Amino acid sequence: MHSLSKSSQGSTYTIKWMFGVPEVLEKLKEFKIKEGSEIRVLQKFHDSLIISSANRKIVLGNEVADRIQV
Repeated sequence: MHSLSKSSQGSTYTIKWMFGVPEVLEKLKEFKIKEGSEIRVLQKFHDSLIISSANRKIVLGNEVADRIQV
């Protein structure tokens, strides 16, 4: 298990657990990103990454991705 920010571009992962600011977690759940969700890392940048989940693409900063374990 490791943080999403340490994941490989092009790989698919299942979210094991997440923690952080409740408002951020609620927004992620609105996008159907929660424990047990399958996500794909589309592209990685120096300070963020683009993921896809449930046919949506979302940009996450590394500070958020660090709190998501896959």
